[in-house]
Amino acid sequence: MNLFKFIFSLLVVLNLFSCTQNNELGSKKNPIKFYLIPAQDMQGLSDNGKKLQAYLTKDLGLEVVVELPISYVAVVEAFGSKRADVAIINTFGYILANEKYGVEAKLKLVNRGRDEYYGQIIARVDGPKSIKELNGKKFAFVDPASTSGYILPLRLFKQEGVVIKEQVFASRHDAVVTAVYQRQVDAGATFYTPPDDDGSIKDARMLVKTQYPDVYDKIKILKLTGPIPNDPLAFRKDLPEELKNKIAESLKKYIKTEDGAKVLLDMYHITDFKVAADKDYDTVRGYLKDLGRKAQDFIK
Repeated sequence: MNLFKFIFSLLVVLNLFSCTQNNELGSKKNPIKFYLIPAQDMQGLSDNGKKLQAYLTKDLGLEVVVELPISYVAVVEAFGSKRADVAIINTFGYILANEKYGVEAKLKLVNRGRDEYYGQIIARVDGPKSIKELNGKKFAFVDPASTSGYILPLRLFKQEGVVIKEQVFASRHDAVVTAVYQRQVDAGATFYTPPDDDGSIKDARMLVKTQYPDVYDKIKILKLTGPIPNDPLAFRKDLPEELKNKIAESLKKYIKTEDGAKVLLDMYHITDFKVAADKDYDTVRGYLKDLGRKAQDFIK
């Protein structure tokens, strides 16, 4: 009987140990959840997200799942419910996630040596000629949690005394450009990055050039807004520091490979990473202060 009790107790302990192992972060039952922001072409992000997932799983020796939700705010709330462990998150989304859940920026995305970008107000060449002419017009924003596609246009309109008659949220930067091109709206707000040295345009209009080859001729930039610090790679606050560093280093290694350079460039125009700190995003907090609002006010 004593031997039976011993064997039974041993089996219980081994079973508990096995369950604990199976539920550890990075196991098949509890993979590391890596979220992406739905900033542009969802199919492209999904396809490249699968490649990123395969690389991280192999390089880290841990199970990783890449998730692509339908909105910017969904990424923020995934941190709050611990469904997200790490994310490439937009600048405003990071400020909101930091404000609500203590999310920490670890790396900043770099594009062609630049760690900041701008917003732009766009319109058709035969449309409004100035910001003032947007009074009483229909306007397309990206998302309530978009810095270039919502926060900065609001700040500009407040400064210029512009009152929009009707607004729509297109969800993605390419969708805003399309709405302007197709005359669904009079103007819109998207991201802007400077052209390449050879003059190649790199702002949001490039996202629809395949569908609309004449987009650069048909759509003009009325005004730039910003600057905006580039999006960060951010982590859930209570994630082990060792794991945060391991994931960050894995991504820095990936972008130095031919495959990784292509995947990350196609995803978010990333050409490198640099160390990030929370204070890097104080500029945008200043923009919010100009509007007299906190980050959370934009999603109520």
